[in-house]
Amino acid sequence: MAKWVYMFTEGDATMRNLLGGKGANLAEMTNLGLPVPQGFTITTEACTQYYEDGRTINDEIMGQIMEAITKMEGVTGKKFGDKENPLLVSVRSGARASMPGMMDTILNLGLNEEVVDVLAEGSGNPRWAWDCYRRFIQMYSDVVMEVGKKYFEELIDKMKEEKGVKQDVELTADDLKALAGQFKAEYKEKIGEDFPTDPKEQLMGAIKAVFRSWDNPRANVYRRDNDIPYSWGTAVNVQMMAFGNMGDDCGTGVAFTRDPATGENGLFGEFLTNAQGEDVVAGVRTPMHISEMEDKFPEAFVQFKDVCKTLESHYRDMQDMEFTVEHGKLYMLQTRNGKRTAQAALKIACDLVDEGMRTEEEAVAMIDPRNLDTLLHPQFDAAALKAAEPIAKALGASPGAACGKIVFSADDAKEWAARGEKVVLVRLETSPEDIEGMKAAQGILTVRGGMTSHAAVVARGMGRCCVSGCGDIAMDEENKKFTLAGKEYHEGDPISINGSTGNIYDGIIPTVDATIAGEFERIMAWADKYRTMKVRTNADTPADAKKARELGAEGIGLCRTEHMFFEGNRIDAFREMICAETVEEREAALEKILPEQQGDFEKLYEALEGNPVTIRFLDPPLHEFVPTEEEDIKKLADAQGKTVEQIKTIIDSLHEFNPMMGHRGCRLAVTYPEIAKMQTKAVIR
Repeated sequence: MAKWVYMFTEGDATMRNLLGGKGANLAEMTNLGLPVPQGFTITTEACTQYYEDGRTINDEIMGQIMEAITKMEGVTGKKFGDKENPLLVSVRSGARASMPGMMDTILNLGLNEEVVDVLAEGSGNPRWAWDCYRRFIQMYSDVVMEVGKKYFEELIDKMKEEKGVKQDVELTADDLKALAGQFKAEYKEKIGEDFPTDPKEQLMGAIKAVFRSWDNPRANVYRRDNDIPYSWGTAVNVQMMAFGNMGDDCGTGVAFTRDPATGENGLFGEFLTNAQGEDVVAGVRTPMHISEMEDKFPEAFVQFKDVCKTLESHYRDMQDMEFTVEHGKLYMLQTRNGKRTAQAALKIACDLVDEGMRTEEEAVAMIDPRNLDTLLHPQFDAAALKAAEPIAKALGASPGAACGKIVFSADDAKEWAARGEKVVLVRLETSPEDIEGMKAAQGILTVRGGMTSHAAVVARGMGRCCVSGCGDIAMDEENKKFTLAGKEYHEGDPISINGSTGNIYDGIIPTVDATIAGEFERIMAWADKYRTMKVRTNADTPADAKKARELGAEGIGLCRTEHMFFEGNRIDAFREMICAETVEEREAALEKILPEQQGDFEKLYEALEGNPVTIRFLDPPLHEFVPTEEEDIKKLADAQGKTVEQIKTIIDSLHEFNPMMGHRGCRLAVTYPEIAKMQTKAVIR
């Protein structure tokens, strides 16, 4: 028989793939002798089996779950569903890769009105008992039955208004008992049946809901963004409840062993008294800084600091922990390697080496290489960003941060920048004639286009921040204004964009320039020390090649020669070549291009100081290079002795789909051999 369920005492940290990150770490903390409320983990394989069985829990898995409940009863001395000494549990997700907030949790499971009455009388704390019950009804209704939180929040707000109080904790036991009744009535109205009273039915419903949450929209988006395979599934952790909401000598919190924003070594976190875990992250009350816990729970705080040291030393990494204090006694509910900013990741890795916990090679391996790109571009000032809320989110097409005054054309961007203004260029979409404006701007924001649009590709090439595809913008280019998030923005209004996240902000958020110094420099030096692979860069201009060499590139892996012709008069000759209808016309245009091309190649070779350069001959989708403005079309027509209508006909033909080539337009090097000959000549010279 397959083993689908493991008690915390049966697992350890090496079983992450089977028990999920949370389950493996709960087992590991149990092995370390830390104060963990006991329970069991239903494996990730059981989740996969649940989907294979048509989203049902089969009898074998169900039997092992109930066996584990019996073992929990033996450990805790409580009985599941008992009216005299009931065992209450939490049911929480736990994928093998950390997915904070993406899946679902149910607390206080095992309650019904009879049990609540017993708890209220036995504890002498009826407020706590009814608070647990109304929370359970709300969470079960939302997570398991998918009723939605808002109906219950409206009832809570109405009750607080009637009682003249601001906070949930100000409601009395009678208030909470009345709320529980209202919640059950709401449940019956939405579901058409009474709220379940059988703890076993509640448990199976909650486990199914956690398995189901592996496939919810926010989890799917998070997995795609973080390369987490769908096939992994999630584990489910069933754990004895520890109550932080039994009075002022109880509480709950979340803490990191180091600051996840800066990497500074020291406790960072928040906690609330007389609360349960979701209160800290839900924003219903303002939490206290973790340092205030020392005054509230002095003995538990000393123990908590010792636990933090134990966990960080054991895992040799910054830990993100959840805990509860029940009548002054500390319980650890979770630990995991904490999420952190790129800057914090560098500092933590270096500090762990200095503290003797990690080797240099291990420190390099701790850094997510995808995050390093953000450090090579301007970033928002961390303190200013904390106070800012995004007004919209689109595609983070080119990393970095930018702030400035809104302009709507490339010419305006150049003009404003020339007089010392910082600007953000906002366009429906960009085209090659916008290149100088894009260079002059601090960043680019487009309404249309994706990660491979002209704006995205060019911005990445020049190291400019870009957010693309913000379809929420209602653009009015003619009147130089747009509407976003209910506000009308005009030319000159301040705006800030983050090309790493795609976030858009109202007003100015100050930026700081990127530097390769300090921890960044140390990590890169260690990477160079231990690597076996050489690193080349993509560089399309001499300026790019020079910067790449300064940053340590050992050659150019790809020079896309079409990107050498975005600027100045070069684009004119390039367009003449594209719109040429005879070999003679094309060769005349190429004669203008040849010296520019040759000069660029020479400067590339000089910048690379003898390192190799790989050059790709002209290979553009032609429609991206032809003019779109009437003035530019007329200029091209005059240069080639054609009418405007003739040039427009040629341009229109380039937008037609070419089934032989697989995309719009043709491939120059394939179609016109004389272009390849010209570039070969330039390379050889």
